[in-house]
Amino acid sequence: MKIILPLPRTLTSLFVIAMEHLLFDLGSFVPWRVGGPYKRAAISAIDSGALTVTHHAAPWKPVGATLTDDDRRRLRRTKQHIVVSATAPPHRLPGNVQAARAVARALARECDGVLIDSLTGSTILTCGRCAGEPADFHIGDDWLGWDVQVHDDATCPPWDPADTAVCGCLRVTSRGLRRFALPEITLDGAACAHNLCATNLLRTVAHRLVTDHLAYVADHPDAMERQIDDFLRIQPSDQPDGSGLPFGVQLTPYDADVGELGRTGSIRRLKVGPAPGTGQITCLKVGPPSGFTGSLNDWLCATQGAHHATLTSIDSRAADPARVLAA
Repeated sequence: MKIILPLPRTLTSLFVIAMEHLLFDLGSFVPWRVGGPYKRAAISAIDSGALTVTHHAAPWKPVGATLTDDDRRRLRRTKQHIVVSATAPPHRLPGNVQAARAVARALARECDGVLIDSLTGSTILTCGRCAGEPADFHIGDDWLGWDVQVHDDATCPPWDPADTAVCGCLRVTSRGLRRFALPEITLDGAACAHNLCATNLLRTVAHRLVTDHLAYVADHPDAMERQIDDFLRIQPSDQPDGSGLPFGVQLTPYDADVGELGRTGSIRRLKVGPAPGTGQITCLKVGPPSGFTGSLNDWLCATQGAHHATLTSIDSRAADPARVLAA
């Protein structure tokens, strides 16, 4: 089955720098003092209006942000904030958002501010090896955040790696794929003990989706929509260490405001896009391919290299025996 993804005419990303005081003139700093490979891109984006920098003489109030206690303490001391906004068509990705974040990093360093990606709801380091924007784009460079929740009424037994079917209260949802004109992705119904495995799996799927999507919009700058298959084959090259067995992933349009029917308990629903009923796919559920034998937890562990007695295959469409994991 094909999933149709509309491609908007433009996309906007916002970066916020919260600080105590602004002691320099923005017009003299941006874009002239943005270092590294993004100075020319920043100058061009400022001139065209694709990148704007605005100063607000009021504290920034985080809404839906997943900040550490230290970040919140720093925010409480701030009195003003700057907003860096990048707006461009999808085929200008990822260069336009990299240039905007390079500007935001430079400003945060100059005013000793807290840099927040408003889409992921998390802070971005601006010191040490992370001081500047990397020259190459990698989805793992703080472009995604993760909303991790469990059902309120869940009563989980003591964790037993040999018994993965007794718990299904975990839901992990990405934050940030909207930046690339993609739906967010979620894994719902895994054991809460598999939080790290679920996040690693979603990160791998996100890497593959973004890689394919950026290549498509670059080759089709005038496209109004894109069709993707509901079955995604993950190769070793898609995985963080470049190794492991290939496996299949089923993608299903998903209403993140409703969740799975019949589930006990409730989850505070993360808003991932337009309201339900708009006809736009704002979230895709990630799960095992059709025909897979075993539980969601079996499949999840298998994608991370674990073996279970009930596991027959992690890719039901692969005929190659090398792609079958058995006990």
